[in-house]
Amino acid sequence: MDKIRVGIVGFGFMGHEHLAMLSRLDGYEVVGIYDIDPKQMEEVPEGLKRYASADELFADPDVDVALIVANNNQHHDLVVKAARAGKDIICEKPIAMNLEELDDMVKVVGECGVKFTIHHQRRFDPDFRTMKNVYDQGLLGDVYTVKSSLYGFNGNMHDWHVYISEGGGMLFDWGVHLIDQMLWMMKGAKVKSVFADIRNVINFEVDDYFKILLRFDNGITGEIELGTYFLTDKISEKWFERHWIMGGNKGTAYSDGFDPEGKVVRTSHLLKNVRGTRTMTAAGPTRSFGPPAEGTILTEELPKADTKHEDYFENYYKAYHGEEEFLVKIPETRRVLALMEAARESAKTGQSVAFE
Repeated sequence: MDKIRVGIVGFGFMGHEHLAMLSRLDGYEVVGIYDIDPKQMEEVPEGLKRYASADELFADPDVDVALIVANNNQHHDLVVKAARAGKDIICEKPIAMNLEELDDMVKVVGECGVKFTIHHQRRFDPDFRTMKNVYDQGLLGDVYTVKSSLYGFNGNMHDWHVYISEGGGMLFDWGVHLIDQMLWMMKGAKVKSVFADIRNVINFEVDDYFKILLRFDNGITGEIELGTYFLTDKISEKWFERHWIMGGNKGTAYSDGFDPEGKVVRTSHLLKNVRGTRTMTAAGPTRSFGPPAEGTILTEELPKADTKHEDYFENYYKAYHGEEEFLVKIPETRRVLALMEAARESAKTGQSVAFE
């Protein structure tokens, strides 16, 4: 099959990352790059076209797919222009600033008959896929809670991410991924309600902390928490990375780090009643929360997933040539965006928001 010829719009951090990744894949050829910042254009490697505008890139017959990697507030206009120029489109997340923008994008893309998807590559994160394996394989019995968290220590964001007008903030930056993972883990389950706390802890304009609680119709409560300003000295314990915990009636699973380390944990038997003797702990006397008897706690290895971000483009290549479906579908991304809007409403009102 022929290579997919790609033009990249936006050559900041993620633009560089996309160029490096696509250059490693046999099925792709990066034709050229455009960025609104002349300094970024100076970093375009020799041998690639340097376009004077996005319109020039979209007009190039050598470009099959426009990869939109510009600031979030530019996605709508660039996608519309690319579609009207007849280019197939991959857009960075978040797909749009709001539902109104997205619906207009979908309308234009449909009228123009071009392929359109979003770069949700974190569906291939090994930590997420490992916990999805736990869920899909039913290793914990009836799951009642899933918690996904990401903590950082510096607090400050960078570049345009510190401005509301540009689509900055952590909900747009990481929240979109964490929500997409939670929803995609439980495909088919509906979200009954959303409750969220979204804060600007040390940043002036944009959010740097959020906690989102999702009540699913399958009985599971999903919890998503992110903070860029959680200070700790536990650096060796992967505090500044990803964490998952999943609880079911037949065990618990936990995972720490993007390269997941964790276990499936079970008990050898359930207590039929609480023994009459008390256990003295640092917190005082207890019966229910004392240390377990030797041999009670059993562990199993996590069913680790061997996935990588390149798998996103492997899927895109096959789907582009009709061999399989695109992994990331626009209705799924619309649902993520709608849930983000519900989370913002909940945080503003302090009330739970009905959803689906």
